[in-house]
Amino acid sequence: MHIAILGAGALGTVLGAHLARAGEDVTLIARGQRAAYLQEHGATITGLVHFTVPVHVVTDPSHIHDADVLMVTVKTYDMVSALASVKHLDVSSVLSIQNVVLKNEQLAQTFGWTKVLGAMAAFSGAVLPTGMVRFTVNQALYLGELPEGTSTRVQTLGETFARAGLLVQVTPFIQSFEWSKYLAFVSWMAPAVLTRLETHKFLQEAQTTSIVAAILHEMTQLATARGIALEDMTFFPTKTLSQLAFDDRVTHLQQMGDQLALQAPLHKISTLQDVEQGKRLEVEETLGYAVRQSAALGIPTPTMDVCYRLIAGINHYLQ
Repeated sequence: MHIAILGAGALGTVLGAHLARAGEDVTLIARGQRAAYLQEHGATITGLVHFTVPVHVVTDPSHIHDADVLMVTVKTYDMVSALASVKHLDVSSVLSIQNVVLKNEQLAQTFGWTKVLGAMAAFSGAVLPTGMVRFTVNQALYLGELPEGTSTRVQTLGETFARAGLLVQVTPFIQSFEWSKYLAFVSWMAPAVLTRLETHKFLQEAQTTSIVAAILHEMTQLATARGIALEDMTFFPTKTLSQLAFDDRVTHLQQMGDQLALQAPLHKISTLQDVEQGKRLEVEETLGYAVRQSAALGIPTPTMDVCYRLIAGINHYLQ
């Protein structure tokens, strides 16, 4: 199975490095200094595991003509241009592990719905100044057919990643898991960017956790209006939290913060990492998308509206 990975940031590198170490046929599509570093030094993963492995890197997507699987790990604001660069590929399956739900529509516009798989990554990492990647969370890579179901191709892909050392969960309810992760991401992203705190810190503090709880409530209303059932995940019990009274939700979130302080004290959501590096933020495709979708459905989202305007303002000076 030839797997092409479009994007060589933290998660693209983690995926590619694990596959390469396992002897799989994997190609990383990268650019600029990141591509040069990987070509010269290989991929070095630290944190949960420690290894360095040579990886096959291409900087010009036109040099690849086909792949069994194309995985997209680029930033959401690069999605349109990134897909344009690979639309010539003859692929059997495509998927994205971005923290948005818009991704599947974008993939389908380029490759057709029959080739799109659902995917959700419950793992995280960060590219260090040295070029190495610190792998901080490895809880599950969820895979499934859209809008629901499983298949031989999903099972085969899941087994491939499992052999490479990543935890995998094949599920017939991938759309629910994608939305559940989307809710979690949006509710964490806003306070992370606005406070600049590690995840466990803004979850432990009652005032900032109340913002997380309020965003979760507003996002749940959107999911319900779209007919999406939510699921509990290992790292974030979205379904359970969505059913709690507000004060109970805050308490539960604070308890999650206590656990993160012990298990992943250095964890920072990817958008906060971008702020710290002065990079453009994934705000329009995440929080902005939710605000616009809610407005179109007549769902009030006062907390998200304020957070969106503040973060969009910050983003203006980072572009």
